[in-house]
Amino acid sequence: MSEFNESASTSTVGAPRWVGLAVAVLGGLSLIGLGVGWSALNQARSVEQTTQSTLKQANEALSQRLAKEDEINQQLQSDLKVVTDKLNVTQTDLVTARKQDKTATKAVDKKVTNLETSVKAELATKANTDDVNKLNGDVTGVKTDLDATKNSIQMARSEMGTLIARNHDEIDQLRHMGQRDYFEFTVQRKGGATKVGTIQVELRDTNLKKNQYTINVLADDKSFEKKNRSVNEPIFFYTGGSRQALELVINKVTKSSAAGYLSVPKAPGAASASTATSGK
Repeated sequence: MSEFNESASTSTVGAPRWVGLAVAVLGGLSLIGLGVGWSALNQARSVEQTTQSTLKQANEALSQRLAKEDEINQQLQSDLKVVTDKLNVTQTDLVTARKQDKTATKAVDKKVTNLETSVKAELATKANTDDVNKLNGDVTGVKTDLDATKNSIQMARSEMGTLIARNHDEIDQLRHMGQRDYFEFTVQRKGGATKVGTIQVELRDTNLKKNQYTINVLADDKSFEKKNRSVNEPIFFYTGGSRQALELVINKVTKSSAAGYLSVPKAPGAASASTATSGK
């Protein structure tokens, strides 16, 4: 009986030790889990803060880029408007030039038809030699006029629709048309700037082999250089806010000089400088 009591007493005393050990292990595991959870939470917060900072910087960079793109877009729209205005002017000049060509051609055809009808009628009613000679003289005179008209029609046209004169006689033909003023000039390579109309031109170089030249144009307190331009190739530019372009053409180059003309649109109601020049 005493042995049984002693065994039961031993079992009762040994049980709390295992429970304590289990509690200690569970407590340690809980602390480890709590530490891991706290570390994970801190790491998640750090990642969130880093992500928010990165997103903020990206948003700021995107906003700056969009603002810059908007500024560039506005500048491009402004440039496009200027180019569109210039193209409208060019288109107007081309339409006018085509109408002039069509009108001139019709006038020539009508003149030829009238001449042929007149000659046939005269020959039918007047068969003597004197009348025939007179008619021949009239025909010769009309043919001369027709040749002059055809020459003006056959002149090359620039992209602006203007006729390009290749020599003094053709410049005179254009001057008599009365649409623009023409200033003929010769500029020396070592002579500095030469005044032509309202601008100045300065010859920089000539290339006789290629029939080219380099010239500097001074207008409205600004200057621009045109390099290696060919003879009879027009140079267009605008001055004084004019909507019509000035045209500079060099017809001939030598080793030390260049000769050509400046074509200027006539001001409404103003006297023609070219007419005054041709009347001297």
